[in-house]
Amino acid sequence: MVFAAPNEALERAGEVLEADPSPLHASVAHQVIGIWQRDFGDMRRALAHLRRARDLAARADSAEREADVLATLGVALVHAGRTREGLAAFERGVARGTGHTRARVLYRRAYVWWVLGRHGEALEDVRRAIPVLRQAEDVIWTARALTLRATVHLALGAVERAEADFAAAEALWDTTGQEHDKADAVESRGLAAFRSGDVPAALRLLDEAEERYAKLGTPTFMLTIRRCEVLLAAGLAREALAEADAAITALDGIGGQSTRKAELLLVAARAARPADDTQTAIARAALAVRLFAAQRRTWYETHARLVLIEARVAAGRASGRLVADAAEVAERLAAFGAPAAPEASLLAGRIALELGWTADAERHLAVAARSRRSGPPLARMTGWAAQALRARAAGSTRGVLEACRRGLDVLDDHRMTLGASELRARATAQGAELAAMAQRASLVSGGPRRLLVWSERWRATVLATPPARPPADPALLSGMTAYREIAARAQEARLDGGRPVPALEREQRRLEREIRSRTLHMRGEAAGDGDRFDVDRLLGRLGDDVRLVELAVLDGRVHVLLCGQGRVRRFAAGPLAEAEREAEYVQAGLRRLAHPGAEARLPVVEAAGVRLQELLLGPAAAHLGSGPVVIVPPGRLHRVPWALLPALRERVLSVSPSASSWLRARETEPPAGGRRVLVRGPGLASRGAEVTELAGRYGDGAEGPWRAGVPQGRAKGHGVPVVLEEEGARVPLVLRELDGAALAHIAAHGTFRADSPLFSSLRMADGPLIVHDFERLDRSPYRIILSCCETARFASVGADELLGLVTALLPLGTAGVVACSAPVNDAAVVPLMLALHKGLDAGLSLAEALRDARAALPGDAVHQATGWAFSAFGAA
Repeated sequence: MVFAAPNEALERAGEVLEADPSPLHASVAHQVIGIWQRDFGDMRRALAHLRRARDLAARADSAEREADVLATLGVALVHAGRTREGLAAFERGVARGTGHTRARVLYRRAYVWWVLGRHGEALEDVRRAIPVLRQAEDVIWTARALTLRATVHLALGAVERAEADFAAAEALWDTTGQEHDKADAVESRGLAAFRSGDVPAALRLLDEAEERYAKLGTPTFMLTIRRCEVLLAAGLAREALAEADAAITALDGIGGQSTRKAELLLVAARAARPADDTQTAIARAALAVRLFAAQRRTWYETHARLVLIEARVAAGRASGRLVADAAEVAERLAAFGAPAAPEASLLAGRIALELGWTADAERHLAVAARSRRSGPPLARMTGWAAQALRARAAGSTRGVLEACRRGLDVLDDHRMTLGASELRARATAQGAELAAMAQRASLVSGGPRRLLVWSERWRATVLATPPARPPADPALLSGMTAYREIAARAQEARLDGGRPVPALEREQRRLEREIRSRTLHMRGEAAGDGDRFDVDRLLGRLGDDVRLVELAVLDGRVHVLLCGQGRVRRFAAGPLAEAEREAEYVQAGLRRLAHPGAEARLPVVEAAGVRLQELLLGPAAAHLGSGPVVIVPPGRLHRVPWALLPALRERVLSVSPSASSWLRARETEPPAGGRRVLVRGPGLASRGAEVTELAGRYGDGAEGPWRAGVPQGRAKGHGVPVVLEEEGARVPLVLRELDGAALAHIAAHGTFRADSPLFSSLRMADGPLIVHDFERLDRSPYRIILSCCETARFASVGADELLGLVTALLPLGTAGVVACSAPVNDAAVVPLMLALHKGLDAGLSLAEALRDARAALPGDAVHQATGWAFSAFGAA
């Protein structure tokens, strides 16, 4: 009963003990309490109850009862870190039990062998147990044994065998009422999905298991470990680290299993390294090594040593000693049959290369490279990374580029199984090293064209295909509606009283987690992008007048790739770190200039623009010609207000996340009908004055504009703008009208969420319109103008990916966006927007119209800063 209804079982056991039971019955009750405390509570109490249960079984003179309790006690002792005592208890249990009872003891010893990482012994004991359990028609224990065997197979990389055992166990669980065991089976299926490379399915199943555990009121430390592993594979390292650390604190708080604590420390160390927290990685891994060694868990100790070596190398401590340590770890992992063995060989080879030990490096890298042909995607990536390093050491540029190409192709296939744009973006981090290696090889021997191809290969890849549309999931839709309502109430409370309401903010965060969790479950549907970047196609589209400037970053320096007039030229520019600092300084200046009285800052900001030009364009600024310019910056430079740079200030200027996305935007056809949508959200200082004037301008004539909620007695037609304002500017109606529009203008407060960029929002009458909402559109507007603060801000994630409002729209059919990268003066935005629309009415593109609109603004500091803060993205 303790794994069917744990808390009820605990209560019933207490009732038995209060009724003056016989030694036999008291032994059962103490054993139940011991199991509950072992798995869900305090380990010290667990051991006390289990020892009492053992002593009572001996008094009852029941060898079978004593054997059963000894097995439970053995598990508890091992989880408490007292491995020798635990194994001795099992020896006595196997000797005391017979038949069916001995099979149950063998199953539990097999579980302990798995905990200790001794997989051969685990398979042997479970092999002996399963036939006896089946013969006894013991459905529950047979299902447990099959689940355990599947888990051991997964640890050894035998995914197909594991899936067969999981399926057989699940069929048995369906015939029982063992709710905790059923939750464990769902968790195990999640682990199997992860090992086979299906991250969305793994997240979905682990979330389902968590919901089941929550209904039972039981802790989920093993689930946390597995979820953290999946989050790491999905590129969500900071989340994994936070979850692992929270679980460690909770486990310490209840005096829980030291074995689980060691495993949580290991997964925390793994997460800290890609989260750029090297010292935490070293501290967590070192403690995990000590705990695993004390627990005699050699398999886990060896894995923890691998993470510790990786962290020390990341901290700049490469040495000959670490080469030897990594090689020893690789040998031990290979002897265990652990899938992580190639990672250790790659690490040994990488350190040896850094030290100039080419012969040693080749030996280790050759071993690691064997994994490139088979196995899960990330294991094959390890193999191709090793092969690329081998080729680089041998001086073979061709070999480097081929290995990098093959490795990134593997990761492409993996990324496209992910439906959520966030997961696709973050997954690119795993290919960053290969992309950088290929770029370096291209720079040395391939010329500017090849460097451009490799710069494009791993830049803004998320924009190449639309994300999977969120499913018509009632729970997701109701969650998003509830989120809007709670967020609106929290905003209203802040505006009314100036203080946040903790209860509302807690509920908002809970709903955010729920929405995000459900969107991460989406599986990708699109095949990998077969339309590879073609330099000649780009140059053909640019013609003789347009210049495309792609900024590539190699070893911390900016390289300018100037494309146009049928050729690609390379110019060296400045250090990236200096450019980033200057861009932040400019942003601070623009924030000041958004308010009257800061005119003295204007020449300071203009001077910063000159320095930015020197750092980012260098000598290329003198070769831009006189025509339009397209800037393609790396993700870390997305906050640069490009119109501030002197060489770009008077130009038709557009910005694109990649040359490929500019080409796609250029070739996107506008929708038929030319429908315009004007949206005015609440709370604007200017009251969205440009929307009112534009509505009148576009609606001149007999019909006038169509306003939401205003009976017109006619249908919306070509040329008649749809105006959504006041209570009409509600998210469901706004989304319905935006879908497939030719032009949308949204005047609403924008909020950028650096912590969760897909919850960046535009404020509507009924709450925030978030990026997740836009992803529900069949086709986003062909052109969209966001006349509000900070709508062009992005989070730079993965290798070189951007997440935010603008980048959410580009893969969904939007060819051009005008948006703002800084806070702006609401009143100064109005004349800029009116002039922008005047240019569009004259047949200009967004970039042309924005250039003319800037020129038409008054010359004061506030208006000049407003013009610089807006950029045109795309090619419409």
